[in-house]
Amino acid sequence: MKVLKIIGSILIALVVLAFAAGLFVYLRSEAVLNQRYAAPTPQIRVSSDEQVVARGKHLATAVSVCVECHGQNLGGGVSIDDPALGRIIAPNLTSGKNGLGAQLSDADFARAIRFGVLPDGRSVRVMPSQDYQHLSDADLGALIAYIRSVPPVDSDLPLSEMRPLGRALLAAGKLPIMIASELDMGRDHPQSMEPGVTVEYGRYLGNSAGCTGCHGPGLSGGPIPAAPPDWPPALNLTPSGELAGWSEANFIQALRTGITPDGRQLSDHMPWKAYRNMTDDELKAIWLFVKSAPAREAYTH
Repeated sequence: MKVLKIIGSILIALVVLAFAAGLFVYLRSEAVLNQRYAAPTPQIRVSSDEQVVARGKHLATAVSVCVECHGQNLGGGVSIDDPALGRIIAPNLTSGKNGLGAQLSDADFARAIRFGVLPDGRSVRVMPSQDYQHLSDADLGALIAYIRSVPPVDSDLPLSEMRPLGRALLAAGKLPIMIASELDMGRDHPQSMEPGVTVEYGRYLGNSAGCTGCHGPGLSGGPIPAAPPDWPPALNLTPSGELAGWSEANFIQALRTGITPDGRQLSDHMPWKAYRNMTDDELKAIWLFVKSAPAREAYTH
């Protein structure tokens, strides 16, 4: 009987500890999810000019690829649905039912895109504002102009939800999905960028399109921040990496067709099907930027 009492006491202690640990993880993860951030409100001009809207559409569909998560009609969708980590919803951006277009001002959109901060001060989740921070004022305005031009879409999407493993990783600071916490709220932004087949414009496109967001600031690849655990690491794009021996023509063909010079299929985790809609000059500029990167070993920055 004494042994049974000891075993019972141990089991009760374990249950209490498990409950306390679970409660801590829940409360800590809730604090992370509901943390408020102070961010400036960008002074962005949003025009309905046809050329401006066309530029915004090009950015949304071929460069910054908003459509990859929010859908071709910007009606939103499920970005991530992992049974252990959680579900992340890309919201409806249009002015239709349950859409943000009818709720957010131009300034709200600009703040969320550039700084990852929602009107209530909480951070967006997963959305790559660290890439969109590189957009010029003119391009940010064009992107918002395009969002405003898209016909209303009615949606009834489920809510984002964090599940046990996701909450545990959030509580431990190991799940970098709260984008606002990683951004420099005081950085300067160019008013505009002059297009051209130059390293400078290629760097602008490479940053805004997320090349450096996934492949790293030094383009040497590695695990992709906030990506599901089953995603492969990004490749090393420096001269000592995967593109060694490639020509400009090889690079453009790979992004246009999804097939590398040696016949391999590009991973669909990289949005090459959107990038193939960039112009030849844009892809040439990105190639110049990629070729300008110093050689590095894989996964070192």
